[in-house]
Amino acid sequence: MVSLVVVAVFLLQGALFQPPQVAAFKIFPADGSLTHHQITEAAFLRKMAEVCRDVATARGKDFTLPINSKLTATTVQRACSSSYSHLLKLSTFNLATIQTSLSNAAVDGNQLSTVHHFDNEDFKNGRDLITQGIAAVKASIKKGNYLSARSSLGGVCHTLQDFYSHSNWVELGSTAPFSTLIKPERPLDNLAGPKTKTCKSCVGEDCSDNIVPEVLQQKILTSGYFRLFSSTKPAGKCSHGGFFDRTSSREPTGGINKDDISSSHGFLHKRAAEMAIRATMELLEDIRLATGNVAFLRLMGLTQASVLAFVFDTTGSLSNYIDVFKRVCFSVIDSRRGTSEEPSEYVLVTFNDQDSGPLMRTGNADTFKEYINSLLASDGGNFSDMCLSSLLLTLTQAPPSSDIFVFTDAAAKDPELKSTVEAMMESTKSTVNFLLTSSFSLPSEKDVLPTRLMSLSDIQLYRDLAHVSGGQTIEVTNTTLSQVTSVIKDVIIADLVTVLQIKRNSFKAENFSFVLDPTLSNVIVYLNGDPLVFTLYSPTGVSQPGSMADGPLGSILTVGNSRRVKLNSAKQTREWKISINSTSSYTLKVIGQSSVDIHFNFVEIFKGGHEDSWGQSFTRPFIGRNATFYVSVTGRDSVTVTDVLLEASGSDVVSGTIKSVGATDFLVNIDRIPEGAFVVQLKGLLNDSSSASRFQRQSHTQHKGSRITITAQSQNIIQPGVPLSFNFTLASNATGSNYTIRARTDQDFSVSFPSSLTLGTGGSAQGSVTLIAPSDTESGTDVTLTTEAEAPGSTDLNYVMLRLTVSTANAIFSGCFLLSMCLAFFWFFISHYI
Repeated sequence: MVSLVVVAVFLLQGALFQPPQVAAFKIFPADGSLTHHQITEAAFLRKMAEVCRDVATARGKDFTLPINSKLTATTVQRACSSSYSHLLKLSTFNLATIQTSLSNAAVDGNQLSTVHHFDNEDFKNGRDLITQGIAAVKASIKKGNYLSARSSLGGVCHTLQDFYSHSNWVELGSTAPFSTLIKPERPLDNLAGPKTKTCKSCVGEDCSDNIVPEVLQQKILTSGYFRLFSSTKPAGKCSHGGFFDRTSSREPTGGINKDDISSSHGFLHKRAAEMAIRATMELLEDIRLATGNVAFLRLMGLTQASVLAFVFDTTGSLSNYIDVFKRVCFSVIDSRRGTSEEPSEYVLVTFNDQDSGPLMRTGNADTFKEYINSLLASDGGNFSDMCLSSLLLTLTQAPPSSDIFVFTDAAAKDPELKSTVEAMMESTKSTVNFLLTSSFSLPSEKDVLPTRLMSLSDIQLYRDLAHVSGGQTIEVTNTTLSQVTSVIKDVIIADLVTVLQIKRNSFKAENFSFVLDPTLSNVIVYLNGDPLVFTLYSPTGVSQPGSMADGPLGSILTVGNSRRVKLNSAKQTREWKISINSTSSYTLKVIGQSSVDIHFNFVEIFKGGHEDSWGQSFTRPFIGRNATFYVSVTGRDSVTVTDVLLEASGSDVVSGTIKSVGATDFLVNIDRIPEGAFVVQLKGLLNDSSSASRFQRQSHTQHKGSRITITAQSQNIIQPGVPLSFNFTLASNATGSNYTIRARTDQDFSVSFPSSLTLGTGGSAQGSVTLIAPSDTESGTDVTLTTEAEAPGSTDLNYVMLRLTVSTANAIFSGCFLLSMCLAFFWFFISHYI
């Protein structure tokens, strides 16, 4: 018992018992103070309005939207759409802001260096971090890696914004941002020297006049010192201030931070926040000028469409299908060409019974059609293919939230990859659909080669994977494959949302309900399973049985084992019901088009320092323990959220406690992570000027918890040819067990790691991963490193995913998650042994 406590405390000493730094602007809105998220969002809105105004002026169009603090995502989207020839997407703009804000918030997990927060007069290193981060953003944009660019941008914004809260820039009477922070060629002049006295003690609680007059008169730049466990600071220096800052009790007492209205210099909070907004806008303008309007709009999410990927089996048994498959693909591509729903990128991966790959990727529709047209069936008579290897390749190299279609007639030759593929689906939130050709075919069928039939267990593997990702498994023949065109078009439409998705293995009659709101259009109900009997009921009580192809509620298309019910456009709102009776497993999915959607990510809450802070978690949460996730509702300027639920297998539902961190953003605390796969469901009210309507949304991807924790220290940047090593900690309550370790990248970089780790008596083990990017790797290349730990007997798996950008800049621009690693490990021991 004592040794476990000693281990936990020893780990904490590596993080907590060093001087952690302070989060500047708060993460929770209170008392009219502005948060990092609100500052970032305001800067995004104003800069986007400026860009759209300039475009409108150049095209001779009017732009009448006032650019001020009252802008909302909706008003900017509408105004920008009038400047361009096509409608810009509100939901993708919201998502880009969310992704940037998540990486912004994660900087507060790095409490081991002054550089990230401009504390302790660390101006040179802080400026270097910002300028190198900007270089990484631009390099990522040049390579088309917009998610990595937003991740780097969020970190840069946090540090840049902190400058105006922690320094005396505002107190010096400055009326414009300190542009030198984003321009490495400019000198950093007039900085306080190490012995320069910068502050005098506050008078009681009044710190409004605690900066020495000479500093103000001579325009000398300083920032506050902060320490959590020690009051030591250089003589005469300003403190950060606040309850947790022990230096603030030492002469000179008090502080100068402007974190919120109640801070030591809270009377200047609004000015500091406004200056931070303007500085963030200046940063965005610098990026826009370097990359151009088109790339900048994609960075902001306003022109980012979906990615369409095909993973195709080219073995000889599918030769009869290839020509039909080509026609289906061409039809899908041509139907979206030139519209706002045209995919921003296309991906093709081929495989057979021996090989997987290569991956072909392009943003040009004609080039992609050439790839498809070159498909030829190869020899091969085995009854299994490298399907999951090819799918894993696609998931790692295609951008997140891609739409992936896998076409095969054989069992997976590599079923051992199932857990890894599931983990990658969770982390990328890509949707995978399987089109199977032989799962129910008989040798007597004229349009099917009588070779490779799949067993029920083979089929179930594909069904399980499809359901995890929010996709479908559809069984087709040569004659019905062309009907799949409508299915593919259904799921690659813009603004696709999931209203409800469930899976049932119990063989009994059951009733389900779902709410359709006024923003929904093109609503489709999918049912997969055979045999299956169902009846659909409208809010007014009108019914239509599944046997009626065209009825009062919609049209029904049957493709193999799939029923597609396209609802009539009129009278769709309010609560619908469906009764289902089946003697086998089945899935139900309700989708539609809407600007209103939800996005969620698990986060870690960092305790300590000045304020609680949080950052995105890239690993599975611990089963049975509490967890927190960030959920955002896109497509509205404000919403009322009434319920957020985790639902596992329909029988275990866990409600969350909701805390608002913005008009449409919430932190949700869950008392426990349930056993098995679960989805996130949100219910609430859409507030209009005259009324409020009920709505519900659900995450399309399933998630899992784990009884393994794997946590890592990471950097955001890797330099070509320079080894990057980081440590990771593996922990569980199964002491003495041997865990299989795997680490891989999506760029085939050299990776070294231990093949296994054995947990010691404390239930933990340490490992290290070393990654090397080839010396000729282009700057801006995006690399995802996934480290997995699998329990004995493949009974459990957890992973940690790290995204890095290859950059020739010095690797000062880092995101250290050591504190969260130690805290997670510490609380694991506290929960289990103390």
